Amino acid sequence: VDRAFPRSARGALKISRTLVALAALLCFVVSGSHHAYTALAGMETVITLLFLLLYLLRLDSRMRCLFWPLADIFNSVIAALFLLVVGLFAIIIKTNKGTLAGGVLGLILLVLCIVDVVLLCKKIKLDKARGRSAPAK
Repeated sequence: VDRAFPRSARGALKISRTLVALAALLCFVVSGSHHAYTALAGMETVITLLFLLLYLLRLDSRMRCLFWPLADIFNSVIAALFLLVVGLFAIIIKTNKGTLAGGVLGLILLVLCIVDVVLLCKKIKLDKARGRSAPAK
């Protein structure tokens, strides 16, 4: 278990994404919103939790068949696009206050996804730069 990951910026961001997605899911479920809103919030909660566990248990270093930061970037970009659409629809339609709250949480989650993409891109660039700067022998 990587005990330093939850205290890092990326770890805190993954934890906050999971909690905000769970809160949006609860808002959509309690308010009886459209099932598409609930499904998106549920999928985002589960997928973000899986990535959190992947990094927390250091499984990304054991399973080298996939470049996990790039997969995480794709997940965050696709989630951000879906959250933009669903969040705006939920706010515009706002059948009740729960749907409105879920839509606002969805847009907050969208911002967190974008921040996650930026942090992951910086990490990939820094790791690539370290690999090149090693002196050739």
